Amino acid sequence: MKTLEQRKSDLKRKFEGVTKTAPSWALFVAIHDFIEHIESDATLVKALSDRIKANKELDVATKFSYLKQIHQGLEDLEIKTNADLGHARYSVVRELSHIKGNDVSESNSFWKRREFSKRLASVIYERLDAYLSEPAKAKKG
Repeated sequence: MKTLEQRKSDLKRKFEGVTKTAPSWALFVAIHDFIEHIESDATLVKALSDRIKANKELDVATKFSYLKQIHQGLEDLEIKTNADLGHARYSVVRELSHIKGNDVSESNSFWKRREFSKRLASVIYERLDAYLSEPAKAKKG
């Protein structure tokens, strides 16, 4: 079981991967890794709950959902399947595959919002860091 300090340190390391990565395919991989790290830790997932007033006020669920699209898109890129992913997921895969092939333009919505994605990751990180820094009794909120 991870200690609180290990959890905070690991989260910070993954977040710094996002903030220190230049706009490129590597940025989307860093976002993928950041989201995967959060989703692999039940405490971090719980910290993003809409039941927490600050999360609701900051609309954390919507911000996290956008970043999860990037995460799922990278997962879908790696899996070769004939299954119907649906239009939304297919569109994400198509746009991310263009970025992966270094075919970037401002008409690509994910490329166009690359700095926005970094800001969303920052909001998520700040909420998680604040949650992990709160005393245990304040987390019931």
